[in-house]
Amino acid sequence: MNNPVIQSLRKRRTQYSLGRDVKQSPAEIEALVKEAIRLSPSSFNSQSSRAVILFGAQSERFWELVRESLRPLVPAEAFGATEQKLASFAAGVGTVLFYEDQDVVKGLQEQFALYADNFPVWSEQSSGIAQMAVWTALSEAGIGASLQHYNPVVDEAAQREWDLPASWKLRAQMPFGSNEAPFGEKTFIDDAERFRVVA
Repeated sequence: MNNPVIQSLRKRRTQYSLGRDVKQSPAEIEALVKEAIRLSPSSFNSQSSRAVILFGAQSERFWELVRESLRPLVPAEAFGATEQKLASFAAGVGTVLFYEDQDVVKGLQEQFALYADNFPVWSEQSSGIAQMAVWTALSEAGIGASLQHYNPVVDEAAQREWDLPASWKLRAQMPFGSNEAPFGEKTFIDDAERFRVVA
């Protein structure tokens, strides 16, 4: 299938081996991330997604905060593997922290009480769409990335470090950089288990 959107989705893959050999400047990557999130749809056009874009030492600092937050929780004998994994994320050019603004969610719950229970769910969907949009845009630019979830372990530390609003809820982290290893083969479950077509 030669559809350009499908081609872009095929290209987007998880990359754990990150480096700093990217063609784009931090300003160009910042603009790419912002535009991808700006163009991502959200229920009621809530635009509840927020992002912190960290480069260089600031990105390294985030993964240091994750390491220190995990240290009391991970058995000492297993911590070496954890440190190695976190170091691979810090080895990239930067990290996008994805947030959802809970003040926006609460405001919509109050304004549209009939749908109150749904707005937290729709917020999560908005965040997922924003994450996919950024990941695909980075991939199209030749930049590798992966999606991580060290929330809520690191939430308070990150909020303090970058003086973030209390209403921002961390949902995911995306370390990014140059692709330093080939991608493995991607497998798919059988279509019969996943789809029903009714005509």
